[in-house]
Amino acid sequence: MMVPSVLIVGCGFVGEAAADRFHAAGWRVEGWTHSEESAARLGAEKPYPVAAHDITAPLGGLPGGPVPDVIVDCVSSSRGGADQYRRVYLEGARNLRAAFPAARLLFTGSTSVYAQTDGAWVDEDSPAEPDRDTGRVLRETEALVLAAPGGTVARLAGIYGPGRSALRRKFLAGESVIEGDGARWLNQIHRDDAAGALFRLAQPDAPPGIYNVADDTPLTQLGLHAALAERFARPLPPFGPVDTHRKRGWTSKRVSNRRLRALGWRPEFPSFLDWAFVPG
Repeated sequence: MMVPSVLIVGCGFVGEAAADRFHAAGWRVEGWTHSEESAARLGAEKPYPVAAHDITAPLGGLPGGPVPDVIVDCVSSSRGGADQYRRVYLEGARNLRAAFPAARLLFTGSTSVYAQTDGAWVDEDSPAEPDRDTGRVLRETEALVLAAPGGTVARLAGIYGPGRSALRRKFLAGESVIEGDGARWLNQIHRDDAAGALFRLAQPDAPPGIYNVADDTPLTQLGLHAALAERFARPLPPFGPVDTHRKRGWTSKRVSNRRLRALGWRPEFPSFLDWAFVPG
């Protein structure tokens, strides 16, 4: 029986965890990073090879070798604007398709493409019409990926996990501000649950298409901070004006993960609060 192979492009916070997950399951794994330094560090730590490649440029000069069965494209824009998004996401996906036309491409997008502000539930069939250029580039990239055989898009909610949670960090540092009346809905996903979702979507029996990757429990901004205040015996953060200048837009919606759960995926952390109270 052939051992399945996966190329993880972007071994960052989620990509590294996904690569570890695939390797633990017996897949042949190769990781790519943008920088030589990251590739050298990970290559010295991991039981699978990690190399540095710039996917914003054509990849025609790659050395020969087995073509991966699946490519998981988890690159990051490094907080850039629309031009950086276009280079990293859209051109990067286009170059990967050109270099590996026979591989199934799985792109990690974002639930920020849902621009709803009324707190409604959204699923993969809901309108995704972002009002920021960055979101529009993500939608262009989705269309490119979905046009290929087996193309799949995983729209990730806000990512948190070991050593990373802007919401908890700001709360504990006394920097949080509750916007407006605090009714804005927040959607999140633990890094390890995101990695598990990518592993599930890479299986041959997973139908191609769009999948929301979010936990089971959207939280309002007020509800989340009230729970943190009670647990850590701290005052509720102050209320302030709504921040409408977010790079990916100001939204308020509840993201359904029903399609992903129908494949048997279950989050280890059904709610951000299942993790936020753990020390560390």
